[in-house]
Amino acid sequence: MEQITIIVAGGSGTRMNTVIPKQFLLLNDEPVLMRTIRTFNGFSPGMEIVVVLPADQVKYWETICRKQRFSIPHTIVEGGKTRHHSVKNAIKRIKPGMLVAIHDGIRPLVSQALIRTCFDTAYVLGNAVPVTGLSDSIRQIEGDRNFRADRSLFRMVQTPQVFTSDILIEAFRQDYDPVFTDEATLVERAGHKIHMVKGQPENIKITTTLDMCIASAIIDAC
Repeated sequence: MEQITIIVAGGSGTRMNTVIPKQFLLLNDEPVLMRTIRTFNGFSPGMEIVVVLPADQVKYWETICRKQRFSIPHTIVEGGKTRHHSVKNAIKRIKPGMLVAIHDGIRPLVSQALIRTCFDTAYVLGNAVPVTGLSDSIRQIEGDRNFRADRSLFRMVQTPQVFTSDILIEAFRQDYDPVFTDEATLVERAGHKIHMVKGQPENIKITTTLDMCIASAIIDAC
């Protein structure tokens, strides 16, 4: 099946205490978003890559690409007011009979092995969502009470989340609900079972300065 990847990069620099959106910050001398794109291109050089950016960041990104001489082909799509609406704008480019990966632009350390696992699983089962277990103890809050929860019953969700385009197109016909914080939730609401695959601890989402330090250390160690 034809493959396509949608990379969602709509973040800001608020939690980084910087005016530069986090997807454009340098991680070991390369913007985070470029590293993410490079990994997917390395997995499949001929695969179409669609990058979703806020409208007011498109020209800035194009300027960075020129300065960095970044030549990996990708299509820019303007995002919407939420992640859901941003992805919905991007899937207008897909057609039936495809496999579609949706990935956070600020997860630059995703491995090609995990990408392959997600695509292969989705090809067989219709979708694939990488997850990891929790190592810390957790507590559940109900009103002014809190109590221990069994961490073995929970998983942390990563990307890329991969779906057949037929399932994704059907799912996005639903009316928007604020609980649609990722595509797995949307597809599940449409009546499809979500198939989990083993994610990777190093596939972190960069949202803080500490995350940048951790990501740089991972790159140096590898």
